Amino acid sequence: MGKRAGKTDISNDLGFLDGKRGEMTSMLRAWCAINSGSANLDGLAAMRRALAEGFSGLGGEVETVEGPPQEVVTPKGEIVKKPVGPSLRLVKRPQAPVRVLLAGHMDTVFGADHPFQTDRLVDEDTLNAPGGADMKGGLLIMLYALMAVERSKFAERIGYEVVINADEEIGSPGSAPLLAEAAKRAQFACVYEPALPDGTLAGARKGSGNFSAIFDGRSAHAGREHHLGRNAVVAAAEFAARIDRLSGKRDGLTVNVARIEGGGPNNVIPDKAVVRFNVRIEKPDDEGFVLRNANALITEIGARDGYSARLHGGFGRPPKPMTRELEAFFAALKTLGAELGLDLRWKSTGGCCDGNNIAAAGIPVIDTLGARGAHIHSADEIVKLDSLEERAKLSALLLLRVAAGDIPNPGLQGSRL
Repeated sequence: MGKRAGKTDISNDLGFLDGKRGEMTSMLRAWCAINSGSANLDGLAAMRRALAEGFSGLGGEVETVEGPPQEVVTPKGEIVKKPVGPSLRLVKRPQAPVRVLLAGHMDTVFGADHPFQTDRLVDEDTLNAPGGADMKGGLLIMLYALMAVERSKFAERIGYEVVINADEEIGSPGSAPLLAEAAKRAQFACVYEPALPDGTLAGARKGSGNFSAIFDGRSAHAGREHHLGRNAVVAAAEFAARIDRLSGKRDGLTVNVARIEGGGPNNVIPDKAVVRFNVRIEKPDDEGFVLRNANALITEIGARDGYSARLHGGFGRPPKPMTRELEAFFAALKTLGAELGLDLRWKSTGGCCDGNNIAAAGIPVIDTLGARGAHIHSADEIVKLDSLEERAKLSALLLLRVAAGDIPNPGLQGSRL
């Protein structure tokens, strides 16, 4: 994906972003002060209002999109429906010749009762803040990049759809249909998950599945009628040990047994237990391999006298391979980074995000265009403040170079021509 010999001068368009670090830092700190944990619907509503105020300045119509509830398995093995926060959506110039999806999430892993609620400056360039890197900094970068685009003479050549969901940290159960439909309308996509502190981007990503194995046994007195009991915790522990052995059976396949729930007083044989586990895979075929083995274990244990077992959950994130089109997209971005003095690199990762699902729609997506940061999902999360302006310029440069025709449209390369 090479450049034309004579590049269009868009320095004035990028110049809009010069000196914006202080302004962006202030807005980021205000956004991080809003608790928007995935389960905090009131906090998500407040965050959605703040985002709507910011993104409405782009001129498109900002709307709220409801999604289906999430199915959750309780510690007693009951399946209940739990509401998730709505998404924010903005569409601008959908009939333009260049069409891009820009996606991000407003939710964080820090609930309203989490002790990590306030920010602090570690040094003049480092902010420790809940969601600072993952990914309120990314949303800010997306916004300012689009503000630069709107000031360009090439704005009319590029149409975009912005989707900011509120359930990414729990697997996007409510927003997945919205993202899938938006991906079908786009030629390529940009997602604003954080890059590594040195700016390294995520290339190929593993797929991910989240599961709950539910076991029912028979309660009995642990002393007087021990022989009549059927211990659900023991059955769950056996399943956990055996499902863990799938790790390494296929290249890159890992199983993480995260929790076993169940049990009660020492003198009562427990009749209910739940095993929570996550699976990461490199290849789409590994999904069937895992499901066949997991269901075989469920069937075997559930067939025993006095027991029943069932599996809930599935693979919500398909693997995101490094395709020929995606390699070309990264190569073009690296060339653009050089214009800004950046040496952009990328590597495969076991992590996953909405970029996995968007890529499954058949379009190339770079999903770590957000801020440089580290220690995400912990109280030590940091965002590098100099990356706010830097990454906004990178995204704006990418969008404007495609709109100007200086680089081919990433979604119209190779097999998509």
